Amino acid sequence: MGNNQLLSYLLLTPLIGGGLLLLIPKAKENLIRYFGLLVSIVAFLVSLVVLMSFNQSFGGFQLTQKFLWIDNLNISYFVGIDGISLLLLLLTTFLTPLTLISSWAGITKKVKEFTFFMLMLEVGMIGVFISLDMFLFYIFWEAMLIPMYFIIGIWGGEQRIYASVKFFIYTMFGSLLMLVAIVWLAVYASGPLGSFTTNLLELYKVGPQVPATMQNYMFLAFAFSFAIKVPLFPLHTWLPDAHTQAPTAGSVILAGVLLKMGTYGLLRFCVPLFPHSAMTFAPYISTLAVIGILYGALVAMVQKDMKRLVAYSSVSHLGFVVLGIFALTPEALQGAVIQMINHGLSTGALFLLVGMIYERTHTREIADYGGIAKLVPVFSFALMFASFSSMGLPGLNGFIGEFLILLGTFKSPVLNNWAFGIFAASGVIFAAVYLLWMYQRVVFGTVKNPKLNDLTDLDVREMFVLAPIFVFIVWIGIYPGSFLNITSASTLKIIEQVNQSLSAIIK
Repeated sequence: MGNNQLLSYLLLTPLIGGGLLLLIPKAKENLIRYFGLLVSIVAFLVSLVVLMSFNQSFGGFQLTQKFLWIDNLNISYFVGIDGISLLLLLLTTFLTPLTLISSWAGITKKVKEFTFFMLMLEVGMIGVFISLDMFLFYIFWEAMLIPMYFIIGIWGGEQRIYASVKFFIYTMFGSLLMLVAIVWLAVYASGPLGSFTTNLLELYKVGPQVPATMQNYMFLAFAFSFAIKVPLFPLHTWLPDAHTQAPTAGSVILAGVLLKMGTYGLLRFCVPLFPHSAMTFAPYISTLAVIGILYGALVAMVQKDMKRLVAYSSVSHLGFVVLGIFALTPEALQGAVIQMINHGLSTGALFLLVGMIYERTHTREIADYGGIAKLVPVFSFALMFASFSSMGLPGLNGFIGEFLILLGTFKSPVLNNWAFGIFAASGVIFAAVYLLWMYQRVVFGTVKNPKLNDLTDLDVREMFVLAPIFVFIVWIGIYPGSFLNITSASTLKIIEQVNQSLSAIIK
């Protein structure tokens, strides 16, 4: 297997697997489930080969493959990864098989279609993280919307149609602005480069040379599109509806991977392509990020629905990631990347646990619970562990990401204001409040709801889904260096790309 073709093999695995899945008769549901799981496991194994082939000391793009796709427009199939995209790629292939296993009890209708859409969603997510041609990136970015739209719209809750349409329209609107900016930048690049191109590495050379006013418009078009996906306050209103109505597997992938595409886009495109604009708008975007941290936490406190509470916690946690990106310091960028992974693990685990208890009781209302610690001790422990991870308890994964982001924020010469760090840090306190309050009301006390008396604890399948996530939660918390080393050279390279502009602004 040639190293330069590894990423294409990874992309083709769920694509071909999804095609073969369609040939299996609908009646053979067990075969469909096992085949879909096998395909996703093979994709994960290929991603591990990608990891082993990756050189951590090199900050540029590796395992690249390129061939001309649309000759007249100089558009190529151009793929490659650096340390940042590698971690997100591994998160994608790690969570997909776990979500498929978790859905075996919850998804009982149209199993074939559900498994197919999950595999196609994996294709889109992988494509987004490996694309080094902006037109190719846009294709995968848009294609990913289709399976998620159907996953929410067919297998979601009572208001699934409303939620799926809202999700689609919000993201589609932002995507069109990004398309305009991609074409605009590519046309501008035809002057300095001599030809129209959507090659990201070529555009990295041209983007910083774009005149300030034009650069600001391009930056805002990209940033608006990615901010909707994050979602950054006040563009977050689609998220609670999408999360609440989506099936458990959809919520896990939405929180675990899809939201990271917004922060990944800010880090991969907005900052290095338009460094002057990134520094100009950094205080304003960071202000929105801090508002999102506090707003998401405060609104989470008053939620009556467990799933909606976890959804608003995502608004808060992703605010940390955006703050880390626009602090533009090595520590903050490192913290932002590792916090993307942390959020995928801890919030993914919380959504899985909410889904597991919902399958037993058919309610997510916090008021319907209480006193279940004696009835379901394993579930109660797992919920406590995931909550501690989400609130950033030292020794678990959330702590290291938040610590690095706050450290980088206080050191940031771009933000240059202690208030960003102080207000963001208060969000950590609020996270402990809403998570512990939810846990206390759900788990402790006396059983007042007679329907809970027959509640059964987690079975082997459910524990098997949670166990690997918990292993990584502890691993990152105790030994974060094994993950930070992967992204170190890549984040330093981004800092180098903007460093010249940074010096000019400070002077």
